Amino acid sequence: MGRTATLTLAAVAALAAGLVVSAPIAAAAPDQLARTLGARLGPASAGSYVDDGGRLVVTVTDTTAARTATAAGARARIVKHSAATLGASAGVLDRTARIPGTSWGVDPVTNQVVVSADATVTGPALARLKSVVDGLGDTARLERTGGAFRPAITGGDAILGGGVRCSLGFNVKTPGTGTAYLLTAGHCGNATSTWSTSGGQVVASRVGASFPGNDYALFRYTADVSRPGEVNLHNGTRRDIARAGDPVVGQTVGRSGSTTGFHRGKVTGLNVTVNYVDGTTVTGMIGTTVCVQGGDSGGPLFADTTALGLTSGGSGDCTSGGRSFHQPVTEALRAYGVAVY
Repeated sequence: MGRTATLTLAAVAALAAGLVVSAPIAAAAPDQLARTLGARLGPASAGSYVDDGGRLVVTVTDTTAARTATAAGARARIVKHSAATLGASAGVLDRTARIPGTSWGVDPVTNQVVVSADATVTGPALARLKSVVDGLGDTARLERTGGAFRPAITGGDAILGGGVRCSLGFNVKTPGTGTAYLLTAGHCGNATSTWSTSGGQVVASRVGASFPGNDYALFRYTADVSRPGEVNLHNGTRRDIARAGDPVVGQTVGRSGSTTGFHRGKVTGLNVTVNYVDGTTVTGMIGTTVCVQGGDSGGPLFADTTALGLTSGGSGDCTSGGRSFHQPVTEALRAYGVAVY
């Protein structure tokens, strides 16, 4: 009752200011509301995240945008730096600081670009990175992380080929024809033209792979094997996947991998650039606090029944912790014209 009254008062205030709010938007889930408000507010929005109570917080640069966000059911917070300003800082990093072992992405909570350097970044490389970050003033900050940022491409028991083992991401199909495929990481797709089960049966052949830059690959099923639209939680149960979507910073997510099983964490950034220690770079990634280890590559990132991403890589392990990066699944689905089911 209190929530309804609050939204109604907010809607009245918005109408008085000449704004239009629809009930479906006010009732939308945080990810849907974030997309809607992001498009509506344009450059007045500096990003969004989910707070500890599960409510969407939209960062904005003026009071008009704040009223719009509040009327739609979100909590508005006025910040100093616009999305354009933070994007310009990220652009400087992209041009001048592509150092192996680094990553960066916008953190809407602190209204900064967070630049991370793993344990391999030392000496002149670290000094160079610090100089670039210092030059960006309070639009960016530098943090250190243990381990090394690597594509997670060893170990595991899900899908094998080319001398490597990775994890299956999502089973997908083409709308209309129903042709069956599997999605996995692009660096896994580059390693082999076919995938086999742990028993040695060849089950799929490569259609395409995109890595570096992106990190996704599509394989067409060539064997008559069971391919449900579910995710293995590695505890005797499975999670049905009903749709694909985009995450929100602060959202709790799960990741399943053939090496380490199922683990949870939170989304820490979107559109993250990662410079892996092998010299490859991926952009547009989802950053999370979910641990990963070798063989988890390509595995699914999801929230409840929504597919979100494909595991690309990270640092640390599932004993000491770490961070991980994931290819947004919606981009891969669009690229190949397939859908989860």
